Order: sequence, then structure tokens, then C-alpha cells
Amino acid sequence: MRIGIVCPYSWDVPGGVQFHIRDLAEHLIGLGHQVSVLAPADDETPLPPYVVSAGRAVPVPYNGSVARLNFGFLSAARVRRWLHEGTFDVIHIHEPTSPSLGLLACWAAQGPIVATFHTSNPRSRAMIAAYPILQPALEKISARIAVSEYARRTLVEHLGGDAVVIPNGVDVDFFAKVEPKAEWQGSTIGFIGRIDEPRKGLPVLMKALPQILAERPDTRLLVAGRGDEHEAVSSLPVEMRERVEFLGMVSDEDKARLLRSVDVYVAPNTGGESFGIILVEAMSAGAPVLASDLDAFAQVLDQGAAGDLFGNEDADSLAAAALRLLGDPARRDELRERGSRHVRRFDWSTVGADILSVYETVTDGATAVAADERSGFRARFGLARD
Repeated sequence: MRIGIVCPYSWDVPGGVQFHIRDLAEHLIGLGHQVSVLAPADDETPLPPYVVSAGRAVPVPYNGSVARLNFGFLSAARVRRWLHEGTFDVIHIHEPTSPSLGLLACWAAQGPIVATFHTSNPRSRAMIAAYPILQPALEKISARIAVSEYARRTLVEHLGGDAVVIPNGVDVDFFAKVEPKAEWQGSTIGFIGRIDEPRKGLPVLMKALPQILAERPDTRLLVAGRGDEHEAVSSLPVEMRERVEFLGMVSDEDKARLLRSVDVYVAPNTGGESFGIILVEAMSAGAPVLASDLDAFAQVLDQGAAGDLFGNEDADSLAAAALRLLGDPARRDELRERGSRHVRRFDWSTVGADILSVYETVTDGATAVAADERSGFRARFGLARD
């Protein structure tokens, strides 16, 4: 099958949507399909052979974050050229309502279109206001996927229609089989995310850290991600700052090693999450997970059965929950075992098969419609069958 996938966000800035598209493309290529991904990217960004650059992106505030998007006449021309050269059996557009390549592709594409909605934003006035502009593009979509029930709810409430829920995928075995790193082991808490993006919740974790260190002074916090490290620790007492180790941007392999090494992985995100791929990665690596009780996180963690939850934006609740876990090896072992079982439903072997089933449904439907149209044409003009 010839599959075209459209990524709305810049390929050179890591994010959950980009990682999902990358892993989906590589999974499909591994199954023998021909895949091309169109994505914004800076000129100097090294790209995998299956990614086609649509040009440089610009930063735009979007859903409580800053997304790097690509839009305009030049981008539209590149989208049309990519579609023409690809002759795809199916186009898979991610975030078709964002002002980026997805919407441009939706306007320009012909044939079967599958759209995946990642955003959870139940009070999006912008999406409601933009509906008249979006409607003609959305009507061309053959099938809709939402990555969670909360993303599906946003779609239904703002745009109408419905979607099948297929979660983000993870290569579970990749995370499960890496070796931990000795220097990252021993009374360690892990955090992975953009340091200077408030909704990722690092300030909440920093606020909780003095309470954790007061009771367990040997604890270390390992932080992986880009941002202002000095600003991140500015709220901590000077004598505690040495208990925080910043690792900067890490490779996929080191991310997996970090998750395999820590005693507790903390996800203190404060909102704007429709899924929580880092939770799935942490469970795949066997890390006991402690997360804020966002609806999307609770769903990924099986309502607290596969990971512990604390009150969102409540540093005291976070500190108390972290201390309980750090002091209870049996509970950590229990979460490792439950998480490892629960996470199998998110493996690409399952998620990829579900997405392929959607592709096959829309392409079979398009073939049937084309056959009906040919039959109608022959009957109208009295032509014999081939």
C-alpha cells in the first residue's frame, strides 16, 4: 500500500505527535508498505529517507504550548506537489484542524483520507469559531481516529461526527530490553519533558522536592529535556540544587535507559494532555509511574491500577505520594508488574494493526465507489463490460 502521512508540527522539535508519526511510519515500512511523511523542517535538519520537508516552520501559541507550524502559499504548493508525486492509496493527516500542513493537505487531497485527532481541549473557542472554515475540509475525511477518549470528546463537541479511538503506539520491547545505567540508579526520581513549558509540570515537582529531600536526603532528581536549567532550580534552596541533575536532550536509547534506571518516574503535567505517551514508555521500561490525576493520564494508567496518581498541581500531594513509593519497594515492584502487563495493549503490533484496518476500510470503500461509478457510466451509455 502507498501511504502518505502528514505531520503538522516541525520535525526538528521533539514532541509526542512527531514521535507517533515517526514510529508509525517505521512500523508500516517494516511491514512492506511504501510510506512518505510530509513535515515542516529547518533546512539543516537531518531527515530520515521517508520524510519530505515542506520548509521551515514558525512558532505559534497552540493548546497551551508553542507549536512550530507551516502554512501559506509556498507550503500549499509543496503539499500539492507531494500529493501529485506520491499517488498514494491513502492519505493519513494528523491534526487536520491545526493551521498547518494537515489542513492544507485536507483541502488539496483527492481520494481516501484518514485523520487522527490528538488534541484534548474541551473549551476551544478558536476551534468553534473556525468551524465554518474547517467544514469543507473535514467533509472530505473518510475516517477519523482519536488517540484517546478525551481527544474524541473534543472532536465530537467542537466539530461533530465521531471517531474510533486508537491510542498512540510504543515499541514496548525496545524499552523493556535496554540495560539500566548504573549512575542513574539508586534513590532516583525521573522527569522527561520541556523544562520551560509550564504545563509539563516541572515547577510543581520542584516545589515538592524540598519535602521529599527533608525525609529522604539521598534522593536525586534526574531531568531530561531542553530549557533554562538555572531558572528551573531557582525556587530551590541553594543547598538542595545539587540533588538535581540535568541531562539535556537525550537520545531514544538514553531515554529508555533513564526510564529503566529510576526508582520512580514522575509526570507532573498540569493540563492540555490528550494521552500521555511518556507514561506508556515508562511502563514499557518497567518504571513505577507517579502522575498527576489528569483524566487522560488516569485512563492510560488504568484509573490508578498501573500507576499511582496525585492531585493535579498539588505539590504536597506529589511529595506525599513520592515518599510513599520511595519507601515501599513492594509497591514499586507491584506497579512494575502491573504496568508491564497493562502496556502491551499500546504496542505497535496492536496499534499498527488497528490503523491498517482503518486504511483498508477506506481504500476498499473508495474502490467500491469507483466500481459503482464505472458501472453507472457503462449503463448510461450502453457500453459493454471490459
